[in-house]
Amino acid sequence: MNAQTRALIDEAAQGSNQGCLHFGQVIGLLVQAGVEAYSVDYRARRSTYYLPEGATLDVDTPMPDVAIAPDFDATALRAAIRGAQQGVVMYPQFKALSRQAGCVGYTVWIAGRHVSYFGRQGETHVERFPD
Repeated sequence: MNAQTRALIDEAAQGSNQGCLHFGQVIGLLVQAGVEAYSVDYRARRSTYYLPEGATLDVDTPMPDVAIAPDFDATALRAAIRGAQQGVVMYPQFKALSRQAGCVGYTVWIAGRHVSYFGRQGETHVERFPD
């Protein structure tokens, strides 16, 4: 992985975690970096970025002091997603809200234009990127 790719990923991760970048801006940086997907594991407090040639980059991801609910609440998760899409909810708050909704992590499929969210018992909610 070259230095420019790593710098773009770091910029996206830091800006998102600080609440300075919206999801669309993060995706734009990651597309520039050549990232095809990334996974966020709330329990491990880590994000993994995947490049087409097989390279990966793990980045520590700070988490709010909010427990992950035992039950997956897709309705509450969708409300958090809508808030983020509307620019009302930034990533630090999104992490708290989605953890309260029982989300343990998610994978963003940049090339496939959707996000798969996961619950403790394997529940899944798929959210397509807005057009």
